[in-house]
Amino acid sequence: MSIDKRAGSAAEALADVPDGATVLISGFGGAGFPNVLIRALRDRAPKALTLVVNSATHRYSLTHELIEAGLVRKVVCTAARGRDNEPSPFERLWVEGRIKLECVPQGTFAERIRAGGAGIPAFYTPVGVGTELAGGKERRTFEGRDYILEPAIKGDLALVRADAADRYGNLAFRYAQMNFGPVMAMAARVAVAEVRAVLSEPMPHDRVQLPGTFVDRVVAVGA
Repeated sequence: MSIDKRAGSAAEALADVPDGATVLISGFGGAGFPNVLIRALRDRAPKALTLVVNSATHRYSLTHELIEAGLVRKVVCTAARGRDNEPSPFERLWVEGRIKLECVPQGTFAERIRAGGAGIPAFYTPVGVGTELAGGKERRTFEGRDYILEPAIKGDLALVRADAADRYGNLAFRYAQMNFGPVMAMAARVAVAEVRAVLSEPMPHDRVQLPGTFVDRVVAVGA
């Protein structure tokens, strides 16, 4: 692995993404989406992707461009419905049976990704017990309460948005960029970060919010 993790462009950083990859994409609400990297992935056009993203329909994220381009076979998310009157591209494809959906409660979603990065293969949770979400899952009782077994989520690639990086891949986030960014980078085999700026000097240790050991490539994209 190179010590200098700066990539010349988003296209260069994603040149080796294969068909069938599981891609974790950060972002929550209206912030933290790595839209430059998402568009570069669309242009790269690997097929049969599995997307792990908080919302499959959010208008601030360009993940819909991957879906509209026919590159996605499955989405793992917490929100599968949009707020507009017209169905989103994802909703239409799902209703037509052309894309798979795994809908996960948000807390379970976050913990499954964290577990993937921590090397924990699965964990028990009471969330979903007695609902359709528990179908087919192992069930156990602890201290009189029922739990279901949830597997960790790991990915081939994580795309995250951060505020700044240094050449070693250390990242500093701004506000809501912290949502899912660090845990997704830790849960992926390759993590690529788009940032506002790459510092000319090593990042001060007290500013580092994700160590470069979890980041493989950084791309400066500006504000």
